[in-house]
Amino acid sequence: MNIEQLRDYCLKKKGVTEDFPFDADTLVFKVLGKMFALFPLEKWEAGEGWVNLKCDPEYALELRAGYESIQPGWHMSKANWNSVLIYKGELSPKFVLELIDHSYDMVIKTMPKKLRDQLL
Repeated sequence: MNIEQLRDYCLKKKGVTEDFPFDADTLVFKVLGKMFALFPLEKWEAGEGWVNLKCDPEYALELRAGYESIQPGWHMSKANWNSVLIYKGELSPKFVLELIDHSYDMVIKTMPKKLRDQLL
């Protein structure tokens, strides 16, 4: 998978925008203003693509135990975020998309009903 495929996948989700709120290197995807995916572009350009994704804390631990390519979120809350190392090739493209879906859903789940209703 390349970053353009992942970018397109994220942008097709309802209510999603992309932004560079931290610096010119970190591409951030938000659903209704809340982050669900962060891509360090310099790493992708260097052939070491990865993404930070939000995750249910229990599922995060399960994923980290089962996959070398899933680690505690770099520069994020270790309980709620994973760094998914795509460049290692351990994870199937389908599984990576499922992890993006999970992150998106986790963010929506914590929103007030009024905001969630905007995505219907």
